Amino acid sequence: MFVGKCSMLIAMNYRFGQFELDMALFELRKDGAPCPLEPQVFALLAYLVEHRERLIPKAELFEKLWDGRVVTDAALASRVKSARRAIDDDGKAQRLIKTIHGRGFRFVAEVRAVSDPGTVSASDNNVDSTASDPTTLTRPAIAILPFHVVGESGPYDTLADGLPHELITELARLRWLLVIARGSSFRFRDPDQDLREVGAVLGVRYCLAGSVEIKEKQLVVYTELVDARNGEVVWGERYSGYLDDVHAVREEIRSKILTSLEIHIPLHEAASARLVTSDNLDAWSAYHLGLQHLYRFNRNDNAAAARLFAHAVERDPDFARAHAGLSFVHFQTAFMRQTNDIPGEVQLARNCAQRGLDIDPLDPFVNFTMGRSYWLQADLERARSWLERATSLSPNYAQGFYALAWTNTLGGAELEGRSQVDHAMCLSPLDPLYYAMLGTRGFSHIAMGEEAEAIVWTERAARSPGAHVLIAMIAAGAQMLVGNKTKAEAWAADVRERNSLLRRTDFFRSFPMQSEPMRSRFNDALQQLGF
Repeated sequence: MFVGKCSMLIAMNYRFGQFELDMALFELRKDGAPCPLEPQVFALLAYLVEHRERLIPKAELFEKLWDGRVVTDAALASRVKSARRAIDDDGKAQRLIKTIHGRGFRFVAEVRAVSDPGTVSASDNNVDSTASDPTTLTRPAIAILPFHVVGESGPYDTLADGLPHELITELARLRWLLVIARGSSFRFRDPDQDLREVGAVLGVRYCLAGSVEIKEKQLVVYTELVDARNGEVVWGERYSGYLDDVHAVREEIRSKILTSLEIHIPLHEAASARLVTSDNLDAWSAYHLGLQHLYRFNRNDNAAAARLFAHAVERDPDFARAHAGLSFVHFQTAFMRQTNDIPGEVQLARNCAQRGLDIDPLDPFVNFTMGRSYWLQADLERARSWLERATSLSPNYAQGFYALAWTNTLGGAELEGRSQVDHAMCLSPLDPLYYAMLGTRGFSHIAMGEEAEAIVWTERAARSPGAHVLIAMIAAGAQMLVGNKTKAEAWAADVRERNSLLRRTDFFRSFPMQSEPMRSRFNDALQQLGF
């Protein structure tokens, strides 16, 4: 299968006041000068900044920084205090990091996302070189941003995320247009964000932005298509309809936007297929709220996603994607070893995916979840066939290409996997699972015996915000393979601090390597580290 590659892997920096958070170098700078930070303090600060649109519960920070290990509130308070001190804030002023007593923390300063000029090349031969402008792609690229809510919208505020998400899904089926995945484009929620900066960060030529407003009994949606190279508005429109027929209005608005985009981005004719979605607003809203929790890969959010998807299915049993969401929840429970009944969770993941397929066999997300269910049983051949089907149905499906890359890399087709994961990172450079994509790239180098390159990618993966404990285990093994025992033991200590029960057997159940030489080498590395 041919997979296009982008010229670079885009990193993003965050600027606030005099400070800049460099996500590629894992560095905080003040007026250009580095500010030393402990890794866990940097991870805390980066996580708060990246998720600044919402309150972060303390339980989620415990999950991300300590993998749910029981630690005292004082340990978290100490990290928060250090982060505040580093950015000239304190517990009294709380200008940047605000404490919501009894609930958690939120980063409240104004933040600008900017592209990192020192990006890492996706070239197979040189992991340190830079490349040309990412906007020079063979196909036009577009980012659909989350719409913002004007005024009070009550139960209809989910439309601000749901409408753009459905546009992304349908546009991704057009082979002439490259569409940035939700996981990256939905990072930009500031309605005043300069779209030229968004275009530079995401490497796109066009941005679609919009707003949702409820006026008496009417739903009003405004949209703008902007040329991200110069900020020029290419096209804009206002849509409205009565709330008592909200689903018909939603479908009409989506249809008109899609038609307008094809007219105003006139390169090739292409056909798009309508996804099966719910006509029950409560189910539809629950599904989109569930997506907000699904990709955080911690116990609490996974449980929240399960409740929301179950509610969506209860309200609309024929909502295929809600069944697929439940499948992903059970996959995550088994993959992260959050239960003692692994076989039971695997079977639930398979059953939910099958129910989704019975409803809509052409939905890429449903096919994706079926493929992942076979991954849990080390049946990589069946997993590959389903994932190939998912990416064939949706040629811009970033997480589909990532999962396919991981499957091929574990199955011994590491060069094909490397090409696919580079493509996934190109499609979604700010994906919530980007750390896993980096880890897959690192594993492709381990498989090829390219240990020096492997440690570059696995270190980046393990240091990325949100990376789970198994990613740190990969970094430990990679360092051991090149003889960096001190660094390997530091990562091993990090793993044990976050989950003292993890062993090699757990690792290989989650990552079923089919190449015996690769498995043997990595097994020896982990054994030397005491796992």
